[in-house]
Amino acid sequence: MKSNLLENIHSPIDLRQLDEAQLPQLAQELRDFIINIVATKEGHLGASLGVVELTIALHYVFNTPEDLLVWDVGHQAYGHKILTERRAVFHTNRQLGGISGFPKRSESIYDTFGVGHSSTSISAALGMAIASNLKGDFEKQHIAIIGDASIASGMAFEGLNHAGVTDANLLVILNDNAIGIDPSVGALKKYLTSVKQGKNPRQNNMIRSLNFDYSGPIDGNDIYAVIKELKRLQKIKGPKFLHIITTKGKGLQQAEENQVKYHAPGKFDANTGEIIIKSEENLPPKYQDVFGLTLLDLAKKNEKIVGITPAMPSGSSLKFMMEAFPKRAFDVGIAEQHAVTLSAGMATQGLIVYCNIYSTFLQRAYDQVIHDVALQNLPVIFCLDRAGLVGEDGATHHGVFDLAYLRCIPNLIVYAPLNEIELQNILHTAQLGLNHPIAIRYPRGRGVTKNWERLHLGKYETIEIGKAKLLQSGAKVAILSTGAIGNNVTLALSKIQPPENFAHYDFAFVKPLDENELHTIFSQFETIITIEDGVIKGGFGNGILEFAATYRYNSKIQLLGIPDEFIEQGSIDELQQYCGISVESLEIIFSSY
Repeated sequence: MKSNLLENIHSPIDLRQLDEAQLPQLAQELRDFIINIVATKEGHLGASLGVVELTIALHYVFNTPEDLLVWDVGHQAYGHKILTERRAVFHTNRQLGGISGFPKRSESIYDTFGVGHSSTSISAALGMAIASNLKGDFEKQHIAIIGDASIASGMAFEGLNHAGVTDANLLVILNDNAIGIDPSVGALKKYLTSVKQGKNPRQNNMIRSLNFDYSGPIDGNDIYAVIKELKRLQKIKGPKFLHIITTKGKGLQQAEENQVKYHAPGKFDANTGEIIIKSEENLPPKYQDVFGLTLLDLAKKNEKIVGITPAMPSGSSLKFMMEAFPKRAFDVGIAEQHAVTLSAGMATQGLIVYCNIYSTFLQRAYDQVIHDVALQNLPVIFCLDRAGLVGEDGATHHGVFDLAYLRCIPNLIVYAPLNEIELQNILHTAQLGLNHPIAIRYPRGRGVTKNWERLHLGKYETIEIGKAKLLQSGAKVAILSTGAIGNNVTLALSKIQPPENFAHYDFAFVKPLDENELHTIFSQFETIITIEDGVIKGGFGNGILEFAATYRYNSKIQLLGIPDEFIEQGSIDELQQYCGISVESLEIIFSSY
């Protein structure tokens, strides 16, 4: 029986003591380790399985951490974490108090750059390489590992464009598996496919034309071939580009055959690969499906409707419309800036554009929202999925800044539905014709309405823009909530005695605020509590403070929401508890009044 190699490897120093002939065994052990942990703890699976050989080879050939590895996005960095002093704690991955699911500088010296959003690796590694040159160090290696979906993003091309006119000691490794989370799209994907198939003439190589020393494509799951090429490239100065072909989900048959589902499959049987199905019977719908199914229903009735997503057709559920109306629904790849301005261009021609972007990724297109949409007052409908705390993906993915960064933009309507009924109604209202752009933000996960699709889909009410709703009458304290976090307020108030002390208002419109209702509230209540699942600084509660200051109201105002810090990973319940906006936290706060 072979001895276990992985259990004796605590760092790359130990790895480099092995004979090259032992590395295939180590690769199998590393794959098994990742599969066994992720099967029970959940996380991103397919990407890390695909780069096991590359990960081992990088740490075997290069002198990490002195040589610098920059992983793009970081979905694929589990093997890297396990080989760099975190094997013993890897079971805490993505859990509260555990290690992050993404590379993180404060976690390890081997994590040279914090990532979680795509296409940053080339720019970051180039910055490091230039810094090394300026410090007189021309031997240090700087390696960016980027996928074929991420390299199609504009920022990656900006990095390549700059790197090609430098003498930076930079190696870009393209991990080409033809898939990001969903399958890669676009002309670049077709170009890479032709290169892999040998149909593209060598003199037509676009990477060489950018002054990179290009090599490949090679089999990225052949550890000997990868090591041989890395050792050769180690001796070449200047910008280099290695094209490797890998299989996402390598080593687990189901993950290879269904790469979308096994990107982050949830819990599964480590031996068979079969996903452990959670019963969805009698559960409320996912907000993403409310969006996707409602948009499909609206699109059937209104031929002017189009849908756009930057590389999230499954996660946003735009896939429903893409399947039914492939010429009216577009996956533009990891290109948030392009998605927003493309939407603006379509809107100038009278189309009704639903641009679906995760809240955390709209940050990447902030100038386009201001300059290309709001400044021109184009009625683009932004649908911001995963708003608020998203759970285990942690600080890089929480959609907690949108209310603050959108509220300050002129012409923009900002709406946060209390539940899925309100989400479908605002989606309906928006396509009737608004005079302004609108951002509709809704959370990850499930709503509150069972049998929503059967009972409610297609049955719409038009929402009055800028109108707040009284959900519960009360005499002592007014609670003002925005969005789905208002359901926590409702649950907390149901446990409070006497309930008639508290009034609860749903301010779905963060902009424009219902000032008529606010005048009534401030004239009736001496104490006002605001609650949001966004940052307190600059958010909804700040809007209420601004109103009070403008009209010189003296009511006591308490703001509840996300504190002024980056919130780490954990379950949504745990993180809401930490931020003081869970049902239990609110019950304690309300009971003090």
